[in-house]
Amino acid sequence: MSEQHDLDRLNELVALLNQYAHEYYTLDQPSVTDSEYDALYQELVHLEATYPEAISPESPTQRVGDTTDSAFEKVTHTTPMLSLSNGFNKEDIERFTQNVEKELGHDVDYVCELKIDGLSVSITYEDGKYVRAATRGTGEIGENITKNVKTIDSVPKQLDEPLDIEVRGEIFMPKASFARLNAVREEAGQPPFANPRNAAAGSIRQLNPKVTAQRQLDVFLYSGVFGDDIPIHSQADLFRKFPEYHFKVNPLFEVCHNSDEIWNYIERMSEQRHDLDYEIDGIVIKVSDFTNQQALGRTVKAPKWAIAYKFPAEEVETTIHDIEWTVGRTGVVTPTAVMDPVLLAGSTVQRASLHNMDLIADKDIRVGDTVVIHKAGDIIPEVVRVVLDERPNESESYPAPTTCPVCDSELVHLEDEVALRCVNLACPAQAKERLNHFVSRDAMNIDGVGPRVLEQLYQRELVHDPSDLYQLTADQLITLDKFGEKATQNTLDAINNSKENSLERILFGLGIRHVGAKAAKQIAAHFGTMAAIMSASTDDFVAIDGIGEIIADSIVEFFQTEATQDLIQRLVDQGINMTYLGQSPEQVANQETFWQGKTVVLTGKLEHYTRPEAKKQIEALGGKVTGSVSKNTDILVAGADAGSKLTKAQTLDVTIFSEEDMVAHFD
Repeated sequence: MSEQHDLDRLNELVALLNQYAHEYYTLDQPSVTDSEYDALYQELVHLEATYPEAISPESPTQRVGDTTDSAFEKVTHTTPMLSLSNGFNKEDIERFTQNVEKELGHDVDYVCELKIDGLSVSITYEDGKYVRAATRGTGEIGENITKNVKTIDSVPKQLDEPLDIEVRGEIFMPKASFARLNAVREEAGQPPFANPRNAAAGSIRQLNPKVTAQRQLDVFLYSGVFGDDIPIHSQADLFRKFPEYHFKVNPLFEVCHNSDEIWNYIERMSEQRHDLDYEIDGIVIKVSDFTNQQALGRTVKAPKWAIAYKFPAEEVETTIHDIEWTVGRTGVVTPTAVMDPVLLAGSTVQRASLHNMDLIADKDIRVGDTVVIHKAGDIIPEVVRVVLDERPNESESYPAPTTCPVCDSELVHLEDEVALRCVNLACPAQAKERLNHFVSRDAMNIDGVGPRVLEQLYQRELVHDPSDLYQLTADQLITLDKFGEKATQNTLDAINNSKENSLERILFGLGIRHVGAKAAKQIAAHFGTMAAIMSASTDDFVAIDGIGEIIADSIVEFFQTEATQDLIQRLVDQGINMTYLGQSPEQVANQETFWQGKTVVLTGKLEHYTRPEAKKQIEALGGKVTGSVSKNTDILVAGADAGSKLTKAQTLDVTIFSEEDMVAHFD
């Protein structure tokens, strides 16, 4: 045989085997037997060994890569991967549809889909080629798992069309794969995985992709980020169109027109869920039309056009032996039941939240009771009810605590709250929790000052509030357990560096009730300085999109206290920055720059910038960066090896910039 004949056969085998894999893993309609597939696969292995220069990245033999680095690279998502609001009953679903239709002013179609119990993933294709995969992570920044996801057979490595598209979905482990994996682990003396979701998450984060490949993972895709060149305008369109691109979707979706139809779907799937080949933990309901989704928008945490209905959790019985109380950073005193260990929803549980004294009284929970527990949202163990027939004869009602379990101060029950609260601002438990929050990653991000270090600092009376951290000396730190000269200097550097943080970090670090990291950034960007925030009214805060009255009232109340004002002044005296270092939305919108109002697409390899860096710079100057070229594109920035985007831009007479042109217009 000639060399050319062999090379033609090699390419033919790559195409055939990828097609057979698609039929088997995605369509569940294999057209060849396993033995036929294996024979062709071995033929390909032989040819690639003979002609290694002809091995293609799309070859099925290349789905397992080399060992990855010891830590996963971080990936910034082009658009955030949001979490969903939850619903737990029919009333929650009715409320969701009523709010949607009231805000839009008309009826809408909804798409119901199974909520796969797995690991969220984003997969990016450029010019039709698989280039990157990432976990959801924080929603804005995920982990690069490109090599591991490449081992999943149902993920196409090359599309039939040169599309630029990001698809999102859920990686999961089928029940059969999970059973086989645990059998192997038990035989090897290893602890079994608690559930398929944990097994999938652990498998996809393996440092060696070969291990991931052995775990037989799968994926269902349910959303995407794409341009106008892809004819998908609704969630229903997406589920019908994605399979044409070889993207695997769950076929059990349904279009519904009202809450009754949605609830009927939920009831049917609730009955069928245990017969599925994979685990689901609920139903996702989405407004189908993308235009309606855009009109509804989002809150700080979740889209307003979708909700996740969570199935009622598994229930088991156990016995309560004690009730412990802990104090949080805001003074709330929370009870926890200490119980006999019991297996619940795949994990061993011996503590369950009782939330507050009102719940204990309403359910008449007592020490010594046999109780039914479940996991709320399949996550947090909670007591559902007492098994009264099992109650001991000598049982007595549980008395409400009257003093703080840490500082012995009198507890109060505020009129608008169900929680008991310790209002002693000098309570050691509250102080330590506030300090832990202040130094945390999303707040001031002071490396090396964790709970263990803070506990020592507090016990030695070196710190009482956040301002004390900035007065610590090397002589004080080096006396701490396991602190040498290097650790001491690194800690001092981390504390000093945190002084330069942008305003949103310290705003979040102050621990204001209801103010999360995202809300803190919105508020900091809007007001610009701590002084402006401290003097703002409730109406001023509510005027910010996504900030409601509860958050607004909490901020105003927080800054009205003398203790807060004194703390802010001490922090200012220590040199902590109190100014937002980014640009406000108004500044971006009103600045006069070359990029203001322009729609830009980046393609090819840039030499001096990564794409996220270039995107951030353009958007800071008022531009909008999108992923696909269309008639609305103003500029295409073309780096090396630019492909179909460049061709399309030339066809549409879009202005073409080199990287040098782009940089020249940054000034």
